[in-house]
Amino acid sequence: MGTDNAPENMSPMLLNVPISPVKTLSLGTLPNANKSASTIGSPTDSVYAASTIVSPTDSFYVEFRCGDPRNPINYSWTRKWCITLFVCAFNGITSPATPSFAMGYDSMIRDLNCTRFQATVAYCLYSLGFGIVPLFTSALSEEIGRRPIYLVSVFLGAMCNVLAAFSDNIQTVMVARILGGAFASTGAILVGGTIADIWGPEERSLPMAVFSMVSMVTTGLGSIISAWLELNPHLQWRWIQRIQAIVQGTYFLLSLIIMEETRSQIILRRIAKKLCKETGDDRYRVRGEETRPKLSAMIKMSCTRPIMFVLTEPIVTSICIWVFFMSGVLYVQIGSVSGVFKHIYHFNVGQSGLVFITVVVGSILGLLANFYQDVLYRKCVSRRGPEARLYIACLVALLLPTSIFIYAWTADSRIFWMWPVVGLSIFMFCSFVSYQVVFIYLADCYGPMASSALAGQGLARNMGSFGFPLFSHIMFKKLTYKWANTIFGGVAVLLIPVPFILFLYGPSLRKRSTMCSQLMQDEENPEQLEFPKSQLN
Repeated sequence: MGTDNAPENMSPMLLNVPISPVKTLSLGTLPNANKSASTIGSPTDSVYAASTIVSPTDSFYVEFRCGDPRNPINYSWTRKWCITLFVCAFNGITSPATPSFAMGYDSMIRDLNCTRFQATVAYCLYSLGFGIVPLFTSALSEEIGRRPIYLVSVFLGAMCNVLAAFSDNIQTVMVARILGGAFASTGAILVGGTIADIWGPEERSLPMAVFSMVSMVTTGLGSIISAWLELNPHLQWRWIQRIQAIVQGTYFLLSLIIMEETRSQIILRRIAKKLCKETGDDRYRVRGEETRPKLSAMIKMSCTRPIMFVLTEPIVTSICIWVFFMSGVLYVQIGSVSGVFKHIYHFNVGQSGLVFITVVVGSILGLLANFYQDVLYRKCVSRRGPEARLYIACLVALLLPTSIFIYAWTADSRIFWMWPVVGLSIFMFCSFVSYQVVFIYLADCYGPMASSALAGQGLARNMGSFGFPLFSHIMFKKLTYKWANTIFGGVAVLLIPVPFILFLYGPSLRKRSTMCSQLMQDEENPEQLEFPKSQLN
């Protein structure tokens, strides 16, 4: 603020904030003015490259200068991509946990003497932990930063895999699964935040596409590897869990060395704390510290606001219904692959696992579609606003029931096995694209409030993943794969209008939304959010 044209070698600017009558302070009037300017915060100092702003209460706010290399948004292109790929890898090592678990059903049921329904409950509990726990823990990053949460999450997630690998009963496996989902979610929800920390709004589309692709591709590869582990009588389900623990443990050790904090408020808070220590003055602080709510209040808000968004915001409600169904069917299809290709086409477990190459194919097609969607967005955003993100979503709405019907009606021993694989590939394409489109569209619609909207859709997505597999095996048993999947396809037909309604009527829905309308007014009158330049000293 007011430092955009400041030379990089000048000392911190002291601004007279036009809120109430205050006097402009010079470096000589600062506390400990006998100290050098570099001690107070010179940009050439190796620690401080932030401006110090005087408030009416004589607090000294520490803020980044324009172009400050310590501000994560100003990191180099190479550094940004290194951070992006590393945090995406976190999601990459946790995403295979559910489909890989399903690959080890048979040996686990035999070793633990449990029923298939009990194994299915353990399969689903991962999604339950993944969906609910972030409501309580997402506020922690505001308090302690992102890096500590990543480290704790990946370490405890690895321990949960160890617990599952050495379990002697299905109940212990269930506990390990729900805790594993909880710790995986706590870290995974931060990936989008980390991307937002270092990439500008106009730059986030490709990093988010990479994030989605890493998640989907590792889901497919993890399933393929797990299937062949299950086929080996000396490895099977316990080694599926052990290998995941080894991979997560390795990531944890690398994180200790490589991972860095990217939340700007935390970085500024550390600078302010060091300034207080070195100058002996405790008035250096980060803007908003005085009004920052207590952690308990933030946790309460993070639990209630997403649910409020789901219940009161038409855009969020519509999207939640759509992703709830899509995610539920995704987990049902993942769980059905082994049964379909084993019983209908007589594949062994390893060969059934190879079917998950469809996830990789669908992800690659989805990434290519993302590039085209970006072209459409840049061309139409001035005319359509955030709804310019939904062109590809409208295509997905049509392809989703088509893919389910192909999978349902071609899974027949008289029909070449490649046809249901084609249906699965199209379905995985739809899942990949919808995940990314929903994230970016809600971020565009709700701006600073996007985290609550995204948490709401994340809860809906994971509740679908948790609930659908619990009854789908009964549907497959009573109705056969063909007719059970036909029912899912029929529901998908009923949901076709969702993205079209948002595309056509999104602006009017946002105007009727209290939160969206306020954000739209702020965008139309940005000068109200900034201090007049004529009043800056």
